[in-house]
Order: sequence, then structure tokens, then C-alpha cells
Amino acid sequence: MSRKLRMGMIGGGQGAFIGAVHRIAAIMDGEIELVCGAFSSTPEKSKASGAALHLPPDRCYGHYEEMILAEKKLPEGIRMDFVAIVTPNHVHFGPAKLALENGFHVVLDKPATLNSAEAYELKKIIDTSGLLFCLTHTYTGYPMIKEARQIIKEGRLGKLRKVYVQYPQGWLSTFEEGTDYKQAQWRTDPSRSGIAGCMGDIGTHAFNLAEYVTGEKMTQLCAELQTFVPGRQLDDDGMVMMKFSNGLNGLLYASQINAGEENNVQISVYGEKGGLVWKQEDANSLLLKMLNQPQQILRFGQPYLSSFAKLGVRTPPGHPEGYLEAFANIYINFARTLRARLDGKKATEEWLDFPGIDDGIRGMQFIEHVVKSNASTEKWMPFTV
Repeated sequence: MSRKLRMGMIGGGQGAFIGAVHRIAAIMDGEIELVCGAFSSTPEKSKASGAALHLPPDRCYGHYEEMILAEKKLPEGIRMDFVAIVTPNHVHFGPAKLALENGFHVVLDKPATLNSAEAYELKKIIDTSGLLFCLTHTYTGYPMIKEARQIIKEGRLGKLRKVYVQYPQGWLSTFEEGTDYKQAQWRTDPSRSGIAGCMGDIGTHAFNLAEYVTGEKMTQLCAELQTFVPGRQLDDDGMVMMKFSNGLNGLLYASQINAGEENNVQISVYGEKGGLVWKQEDANSLLLKMLNQPQQILRFGQPYLSSFAKLGVRTPPGHPEGYLEAFANIYINFARTLRARLDGKKATEEWLDFPGIDDGIRGMQFIEHVVKSNASTEKWMPFTV
């Protein structure tokens, strides 16, 4: 197939944050082009957003349902191949369901849905359709996170003992939802965000990162949530003690009221033979700390890295790549896998390294178990999916 993959977009119009990130990430490697969109729940705004992106007027739709049904009627050589859904959480399930039922592959911003019931239903639809589904848990796209996963998978740290993952922000330290700040408004509104605030928004990223890097699944948790800002409806801070398969345990901490913090994501994993530490603020480095050995600093782009890490590198060592490139690594692996399918070829293990609906289900169950544990006097509870 000697053409770009054609992407449609739902959400992400003028004034949105994550839509622009998705568009940049999708087109970064020249494999994908944006051909159509329903960019807002307001038809006029949607069409204005499409015009600003220089899309043809007849491919700028007023509603996602209109877009999906109209695109399905177009000739195969013109219509979109897949749709990226970048709406608030309460508008994830409907568009994803309709797209899959009409033959379109889906890339969906996290968390997967508004609740776990929707996530389970979405999995049934995906399995029935046989179509590809990708969930954009961005941080799994970093090359040095992929390297950390491979180091652990190879057993270099020995039997794992501890994992610590943190995600502190400070942008909701005051009552921002009381202003015209759109991102603060919907992320703190239970009807649009779901039953959790901070833990639903960024705690799910931290949880996904812990399971992805260690390769282990959470089996029990004990959570405490807090809402520091008066008048806020959802949690803005929380901690979760975690137990995993094979005896691993750890601590997850997420907060959006850590004044002065930006996006200080960090994960540390320790085993019998050594540990490793990765920080987003120095994303191109991975600290490897082996027992009774000098600490090593593994660097992005070097030939000693695994094939999984090297596949996500675009520039020579010393030329920093970051968040947008990590996001693009999710898209390029999805695109390679989709292109292989359309060409009747088999995708490599490296290409298949992107989050899917099972990650989405675990994320939704994480949210619901954390909220349940916080409300319970019997704190430790099994994590069941």
C-alpha cells in the first residue's frame, strides 16, 4: 500500500489541548494524514475548526455520527481508515462503538470510557469486529521506558520487590474550574470526567506505567483520596499502596495540587539484583543501579539499547526527544500494525507494542477500586478485573 493512512478525528477543536497533540503525533512520521473531522459538539465550531486545519468543507462534519456514517458511504480510496477520538471521557464510548460497528479502526484517548461497564462492552465490540484499537497511554511510548521494560523482562534485576510511581502536578492548586478554564471545568465535573478526578486523569497513567514496566498485574490495593480545594467535586490528590503478582508491592502517588510542580512523572523499580529509575524531566536517561556495582546511566539512541527502544528513536544521541515523540511512538506502532494488516502481512512484536482495550479495562477498574477503597473502612481489597 503506497499511500498514507487516512485519519478522521472526533473532538480536539479550537480551544482543546489534547487534539493538537494527537494531530502532531499522528503526522510526525509521515505515515498518517488527517482527512476529516467532527471537532466539536457545536456544529459551527466543528466546521470552523476543520477550516482552520485546511480540510475540505465537505469533510468537516457537525457531529460524530454524521461523520462516521458519511465516511462509510465514501469510496474505499477516499474514506478514512481509522478515527482518533479525543473528547472528554463521557464522549468516548459512543463514538468508539459507532466507529467500530461501521468498520473503522479506533485510536482513543485515555481513560477508555466513563466507567468499567462501558469498557467491558467496548471490548466485546472490538472482539466481534476484529478491528484494531489503540489507547493512548503516552508514557509507554518513551524509548527509555521501553528499555526499562525489556531490562526487567530479561531478568536483569532478578525477582522484583518494589515499585514506586509518582505523578505530581500543580495546575489545580486553586479553584480553576470556577474560571473559564475549559480543561479544569470538564476534568473536575463528575458527569464528564467520571467518579474520580486526579486519579482518573493522571493516576491511571501512573498505574498503567507500573504494570507496563514491571510486566506484573496488580492484585490488591489500599487507597486514600483527598480533595484539598474547597468547592471541588472530585479528588485532587491521592495515594495507593499496591500488591502485584509474584510478590511485588509498591506505592503510587498522584496529585494535581502540588503547587510549583509541572508534570514530574517518575517510576522506580527494585529487584534482588538491582534497580532502575526513570524521570520524565530527564526522559532520555535511564538510571540502572545494580547491586555492588557503579550506577549506570543508559542513554537514548545508543546502539546498546533493545530493539523496542531503538525503534522509537528519530534523532541521533544528544538531540532530545520528548512528550510529542513518545505520543508519536504510540501512533507509529499502531500505523505500522494497521498497514501490515492492510497489506496482508504480519506485524512484528515491536510494532504491536501499544496499549489496547485490556489496558483500558484495567484502568477503569483501577479508578473504581481506588474510589471504593477510599470509601471503605476495610482498606485492603482485591483488585479484580
